[in-house]
Amino acid sequence: MINKHLFHSRKKSWPAEEYVNKSTLQLLDFDCGAPPELAWRRRLNSHANLLKEFTVTFKEAIRMMSLGLRLWSYVREEASQGRKAPIDPFTRERCKPSASEGVPLGGMGSGSISRGFRGEFKNWQILPGSREMSPVMANQFSIFVSRDGGKKKYSSVLSPGHHEGLKKFGDPGISSWDWNLSGQHSTYHALFPRAWTVYDGEPDPDLKISCRQISPFIPHNYKESSVPTAVFVYTLVNTGKDRAKVSLLFTWENSIGGVSHQSGGHVNEPFIGDDGVSGVLLHHKTDDDNPPVTFAIAACETQNVNVTVLPTFGLSGENCITAREMWGTMVQDGQFDRENFEVGCSMPSLPGDSICAAVCASTWVEPHGRSTVAFGLSWSSPKVKFQKGCTYHRRYTSFYGTSERSAINMVHDALKNYKIWEEEIEKWQNPILRDERLPEWYKFTLFNELYFLVAGGTVWTDGEGPVADNEKPTSRLRRSKTSKSKNKISKSGHSKSMRVILNPNNHNNPPWFSDDQDSQDYTENVGKFLYLEGVEYIMWCTYDVHFYASFALLELFPKIELAIQSDFAKAVLHEDTRRVKFLADGKYGIRKVRGAVPHDLGTHDPWHEMNAYNIHDTSKWKDLNPKFVLQVYRDFAATGDFSFGRAVWPSVRAAIDYMAQFDRDGDGLIENDGFPDQTYDAWTVHGVSAYCGCLWLASLEAAAAMAYSLGDHSFAEKCKVKFFRAKKAFEEKLWNGSYFNYDSGSSKNSRSIQADQLAGQWYTAASGLPLLFEEKKIRSTLQRIFEYNVMKVRGGRMGAVNGMTPRGKVDDTCMQSREIWTGVTYAVAANMISHGMEHQAFTTAEGIYVSGWSEEGSGYWFQTPEAWTTDGHYRSLIYMRPLSIWAMQYALSPPEAILKMSKINIMDCIQVSASQRLDEADIERLGVRRNNLELDYVEASKFCTFPRIS
Repeated sequence: MINKHLFHSRKKSWPAEEYVNKSTLQLLDFDCGAPPELAWRRRLNSHANLLKEFTVTFKEAIRMMSLGLRLWSYVREEASQGRKAPIDPFTRERCKPSASEGVPLGGMGSGSISRGFRGEFKNWQILPGSREMSPVMANQFSIFVSRDGGKKKYSSVLSPGHHEGLKKFGDPGISSWDWNLSGQHSTYHALFPRAWTVYDGEPDPDLKISCRQISPFIPHNYKESSVPTAVFVYTLVNTGKDRAKVSLLFTWENSIGGVSHQSGGHVNEPFIGDDGVSGVLLHHKTDDDNPPVTFAIAACETQNVNVTVLPTFGLSGENCITAREMWGTMVQDGQFDRENFEVGCSMPSLPGDSICAAVCASTWVEPHGRSTVAFGLSWSSPKVKFQKGCTYHRRYTSFYGTSERSAINMVHDALKNYKIWEEEIEKWQNPILRDERLPEWYKFTLFNELYFLVAGGTVWTDGEGPVADNEKPTSRLRRSKTSKSKNKISKSGHSKSMRVILNPNNHNNPPWFSDDQDSQDYTENVGKFLYLEGVEYIMWCTYDVHFYASFALLELFPKIELAIQSDFAKAVLHEDTRRVKFLADGKYGIRKVRGAVPHDLGTHDPWHEMNAYNIHDTSKWKDLNPKFVLQVYRDFAATGDFSFGRAVWPSVRAAIDYMAQFDRDGDGLIENDGFPDQTYDAWTVHGVSAYCGCLWLASLEAAAAMAYSLGDHSFAEKCKVKFFRAKKAFEEKLWNGSYFNYDSGSSKNSRSIQADQLAGQWYTAASGLPLLFEEKKIRSTLQRIFEYNVMKVRGGRMGAVNGMTPRGKVDDTCMQSREIWTGVTYAVAANMISHGMEHQAFTTAEGIYVSGWSEEGSGYWFQTPEAWTTDGHYRSLIYMRPLSIWAMQYALSPPEAILKMSKINIMDCIQVSASQRLDEADIERLGVRRNNLELDYVEASKFCTFPRIS
């Protein structure tokens, strides 16, 4: 545990009063309007510089030329079928990445929209695996202030107008609006899942404004956290002598990003809902037969707030009221006509036209008075359709039905319940924020890195099988009034019964769901969850990366974590014999080998067509199976869920037994095969490697412990015997007196210091298992990593470089050896915490904060990349692995079950019989059949209730 006085000298971050006048903070300090003391901050006039993308060296390009040609051909082949390849380094986004991101909107798994720190709605990911980075500039909040009988007026979009194409003379579109905000006195404050924008006298010098953005990301809440909605609460303080009429305007384009607005057929419709929640529905007709999307923008009418709408206006000056005319109405009147609620649905838009909608909320603010105005946004796309595969219902439909009109209910509930959400969010966050032992930068970076679980391309289904595209939607709508019909619709209820994750009677399940797997129906249905490796690497639940990121899910949504592990457990026992060409060498193999853990759950047909990754044959990778065993045991130990443990146990055994083929000299230790056969898929390994070997040792220990806990004593004995033999060989071949060599080969980098070499020990500590090595060896290795991989790179201000030579030079063997991997750096820091090296841990992790999140860094906030080089060039933005910062928090506050487990040396509990003393013949007798890698299910049935799986 950390020393309570350790960080007192390193606490200064960004005090709020350095960004906002202290008196303004005090004025806004009611109804949560003031930003928190600890948050990530930016001024709105900050320059959003373009980011510097990683490039390979000439030598690396020559070495990768054959791979590049095969990959280019594969990308073109996929494009000819209307699909995007999972890895496509050749296609560039229309909008170049910049340092402009902010907290994303909505819950998990129903599509996401990000909102930049200057107020732009951008980075659209409504459809699975697709992304539109460019902001939709018509989507804005604006303000209109009238004082002294209209003699003083202020109007402005509440976003600085520093965008290309704005302020064109004579434009009937948004260029005609008043982009008067300089941003000099306005600041953004982020503490995911909330954000605050404070306008300190802009545009009205006597008006203080706070806009609070709230999304329903609530740990351990599996209902609200799935809902695609967000709330924007405006707190207004009038410091002037005159009464002020303040009108806030929310405008929204009927678009899902990019050029989607031009496809035509889009319709807008006003609505009046329950409890004063009123607004506009924007029905968006997607192209390429994708499911439609309906947006709801709304405001909450109260005794002091009047809500009016303009259901349709255009940007081109044709067929409807123009954006210029709409703005003129607001400047003149500060509201729209109430009759607009009666106009009904608009005519479908024509191809090439852009139609928008507006919601206005008006209020009077007395001199030295205060007022609160709340807006809501939701979007409903009940079906998620994959390009080659099936269509599923999203998780939120379990509570709101499958009608697109459920957007009304979602925005209503958001506006009525956001205060409850905030109470739950604060209850979760405050113990960490108030922990005086921790550095301030760590506290808000810890929460802000969770942005990925929303903006990282997540899909959360209802857990049922595929649905037909022509299935009629079910409606669970509350009372709502539309313009033409005043019919009352019955209120929705939570009528779906809870179901188990696996349904053996559902023949729409993937092919590797067996009818005889009833014993795996071990928990209620929390749905099925997917998240991308990264928005540039579109593979679902990439497992070697999930190994690092999964700590966030285990800590915050453990049932989702168990559901993902269950999917992989079933995949282990599945075989897919379809032929695949592997691009690294051009050879063919089968898509999925029985006994091998898949690299991912697929791209265009998840769960049914796994291993979308086709650079290497991952059935020959050495880290996936050990990582599966380690994650399963950690989750089993942390949750104490024996039904989960029993359900996945056959797959754990299969994963261990599969690895026997890679122990070619019979010493119990696996060997690498002279190609990049692990998560560092450009970094070649020869012989025994520190990374894979350590993972293998840890997995043997975890498998032995799990076997013992479940009563499979013979398998526990077998793993223990192998462990001690393998450990002896590992230390003899790799330990050099201060750290473990990169590998046992004779290449120039074999003695390199790999930052991630103790990944296996990291997991044994996280699981409460005995140390793999003597404590002094572990601390010596971590200290060497700290001194070389961390401190010799820009004085420790960038994180841990993957490879460092013993001479103190960055290992330039390949692109990955010279990179700093953000998620690996957090993992190394977590390992240091587990071994009492807190100072080194936080210094190491602070490098990621300095380079990625601080004002002096490269601008990677809310888009933390997989990697950057020592000169700050990134590779793969918005990446899964940095979620491993939650491994640091896990190490600081382990689950109670892990603390209890760590007090017992479970390996001592496993008694090896005399007939099994390091005798290979006896080990074989215990159940391993090396040739066919098949488990002895007859023996397993003695202690488990599983039927035989054929």
